[in-house]
Formats: sequence, structure tokens, C-alpha cells
Amino acid sequence: MLAKTKGIVLHTIDYGETSVIAAIYTENSGRQSFIVNSARSQKAKNKAGLLQPLYILELEIYQRPSSEIHRVKELRLAQPYHSLPFQISKSAQTLFLAEILFKTLREEESYPQLFGFIENMISYFDLMPKGFGSFHLYFLARLTEYLGFFPNLSGPVKNGYFDLKNGCLSETEPRHPYFADKNISGHLSRLFNLQVNELENFKPDGKTKSLILENLLTYYQIHFGNMGKINSLAVLKEIFE
Repeated sequence: MLAKTKGIVLHTIDYGETSVIAAIYTENSGRQSFIVNSARSQKAKNKAGLLQPLYILELEIYQRPSSEIHRVKELRLAQPYHSLPFQISKSAQTLFLAEILFKTLREEESYPQLFGFIENMISYFDLMPKGFGSFHLYFLARLTEYLGFFPNLSGPVKNGYFDLKNGCLSETEPRHPYFADKNISGHLSRLFNLQVNELENFKPDGKTKSLILENLLTYYQIHFGNMGKINSLAVLKEIFE
């Protein structure tokens, strides 16, 4: 069946001499795998160049319900990016977030709200002229709402320990090791309550930023399951530290 959909590129691997298999999060069918024939050939009209992490594409696909890998008939950019491919710090965050999404988005069914969130956030990120150094932290925090483990920060405790296991603030140190100290807890609490247009005012130093990210990733590991090694994390840390 021939179908059209938007899709967000999560991951690609080379297949054969000139083709590519791409994991793409689609608007209509969730995460899907596609083979793009001759994407790396000299006559491919730069197809491989369109299959970059978090590129938003318009796809025309051959979709078979019984098949695990579908075929792409045509693909094109849904919108051109102005800064993501050209600014090192933005490219590093994009690569990292694409890997996180590749490891967490597993459902092969439509989730329009989640697709819209990713599309809107990446488009906003591309256009941010400044204050984008903590975007990856904000994205991880907001993504938990769609993955089902956004923390409960509406309780009476306002200046406590961020309990990573129970997803709340605790007035005293929890009786398990999965919590952030009060300094990082304050940053995390603020981060989860930020609006995206307030992000440019969230400017922790490099060491603090690394600790916030470390705690966020622990939070993901606890509530989502083992995501394995994040290969892009080392590059991200090197750039921001």
C-alpha cells in the first residue's frame, strides 16, 4: 500500500553497497524501519544527506502490515534547518537526542501528540539564537510527560531532595541511593517547571549541567529500563565542559 506521512529520522545504518536502513518516527504509524534503496549512490540526489539525525521529512512509502521493514518511494525535507547542521553545540545535542529517542520510542502506532512535541521542539531549537546550551536537558525533562513518568512536583515540599526512584521531592534524604543532592534537586525542579521560552535564563555552569544530565539519565534508566550505553554522551560532555 502506498502511503504518505511525515517522519523524524532517529538512526541509520548502511545496507549493502549503496542502500540505507533508517529508523524513522512517523506521524501516522509511530516508529518504523525503512530501506532507502541506492541512497548512497552517485545518482541518489543526496538522499543520504536527508537522512540525518532529527531531520523532519515528507515520506511516500510502500507499507505492508506484515513486513518489519518498509520501502521508501520518495523523501524530501519537510522544512530546511537554519542552524542545527552548522553549529557544533546544536549538532552535538541533536545527535544525543536522536540517540535517546532511538532507544526510547519503540511503539509502532500513531501518537500524534508525541510526534508534534518532537517536531515543534526541534523546530524551535533550530531557530533559537541564544540560550540553547541547556536545550537537551529541557527536552529530556519534557519528554518524560509523553513517556509516562513526569515527576510529581506539586506536593508541599519545595526545597528538598529529588527522589529519582519515586519521581518527587522529599523533605529528607530517601532511604535508597537514587536521589539528587539539594543543589541539583533545585535545578531539576526548576527545569521540569520551565516553559521553553524561559530556557535562555537557565544557565548552570558546565559541571552542574553534567550532574543534571547524569541525574536525568539515571531517572530514565529507573523508569524506562536499561537503555544501554549512550554513545553520543562523551561528545556532548566534551563540548559543554
